[in-house]
Amino acid sequence: MTLEPGLFGYLPERYNIAIQYNVFLSLTSLVHFMKETTFKREMIGNEGMVLLDTVRRLNRRGAVAHLLKLLLKTHPADMAWVFRHLSFAERKKVFNVIAQTDMVGDFLSEIDQAILLEIVQDLTPKYLVAVISEMASDDVADLLEALPEEMANEIRQLMVKEDREEVDELMQYHPETAGGLMSPDFMALDGELSAGDAIKIVQERSEESEMSFYLYITHGDGQLAGVISLRELLLHPPYRQLKNIMNSNVTSVTTDTNQDEVAHVISQYNILAVPVVDSNYNLVGIVTVDDIIDVIREEATEDFLRMAGAGKDSEILLKSTMDNALTRAPWLFASWVGGVMAMFIITFFHDELQKVLALAAFIPIVIGMGGNIATQSSTIIIRGIATGRVNMQELSKVIFKEMRVGLILGTVYGLFLGLLAFFGYAETQYLGLVVGFSVLFVMTMAATVGTFVPLILKRLNFDAAIATGPFVTTSIDILGVLAYFLIAKSLLNL
Repeated sequence: MTLEPGLFGYLPERYNIAIQYNVFLSLTSLVHFMKETTFKREMIGNEGMVLLDTVRRLNRRGAVAHLLKLLLKTHPADMAWVFRHLSFAERKKVFNVIAQTDMVGDFLSEIDQAILLEIVQDLTPKYLVAVISEMASDDVADLLEALPEEMANEIRQLMVKEDREEVDELMQYHPETAGGLMSPDFMALDGELSAGDAIKIVQERSEESEMSFYLYITHGDGQLAGVISLRELLLHPPYRQLKNIMNSNVTSVTTDTNQDEVAHVISQYNILAVPVVDSNYNLVGIVTVDDIIDVIREEATEDFLRMAGAGKDSEILLKSTMDNALTRAPWLFASWVGGVMAMFIITFFHDELQKVLALAAFIPIVIGMGGNIATQSSTIIIRGIATGRVNMQELSKVIFKEMRVGLILGTVYGLFLGLLAFFGYAETQYLGLVVGFSVLFVMTMAATVGTFVPLILKRLNFDAAIATGPFVTTSIDILGVLAYFLIAKSLLNL
């Protein structure tokens, strides 16, 4: 991944940091940035299991000193992974050790919300205020959003006025917008400054900034005027003014921009951060790539769960058995309704089934092929909508393309199944024709419905992911059974 995006007019190239920074003492600011933006990852395989087993063993033995040393060497994100697999009693004891370290704030910002609520029950607001005083303001805002309202208000009242006002300003934005994601700690410089003065300011303020690699240039009352990278700044003479070397063609987002759109901007232009402006185009914060990675993962998880008909709670595995069941029950109701309706349709054609019993043998495969291709089409379309590869202005083109795909596949599999029915069942010579036409029709119809439904939901500003699971498959079950028996009744003269 290149650090110099085309968005700012720089050529994507690799460069030797040592050579370009050997005369510039603020190399430490870049190192600090890279440490702060270390991508959150989940431990898997032997590494994670070894850490989990070690934590459990030290906890059982009561080896607090050794456990403390282990915690100090472990990244908070890795400990958050470990906590998911500990029992309630184990979490309580291990957290008592974590509370003795400086990693408490980072750890609380990494763990799942369900575990967070479980842990803070035993913590006093006064203690939490001491913890969050060392945290970044955007992390504090996220933490307070997750806590019960009463506890969050108690904490806010105990905070230093300056910190409270900064956090309150962030909390006024919806958590799923750029305003809710942004950090107010950024490097902004006046355009009238010279490059030499800017370098001195960067050296002095780099520790306070979320990310110093991009320097945002402002004018007037803080309006965004342009951007310049730290590398570019070093290549210009110290007397040159920033307004003369900045790139004024900078892409920004507003505070109410949806997080999906923010993620699209960052991934589209391969940048490490995007500036956030208010209605007056004043620079109020930045959204960094590490926050966007979390957004992409959360959105993808929600979509997968919805498509599978399992709700949208990404922490469903951490819920109790009863809560898990209650979350999934409403989504399964659609499948239940579809099954009942299909049962009535089959019962309605009871006489036809008695005349040609072989019809019953092909019901599962006809319905199954329709459900599978419908799910494929819906998944492709939903993913295309999410990545911007589906043009919402050309719905008919997209629908007819998937319809043709369904027609081709339906013809191939209808031919195979028709031949199997013709040679395998001598009950009626036209059975192969019925089964073949049914597969052809159902697969074509299913591909069309699987494409049409999410596109229409998106056009109506509904979440298209909800269409893939129970809604589409249930519709195909009902329509498929009905079409199968109508074709059979027509061709077999039943």
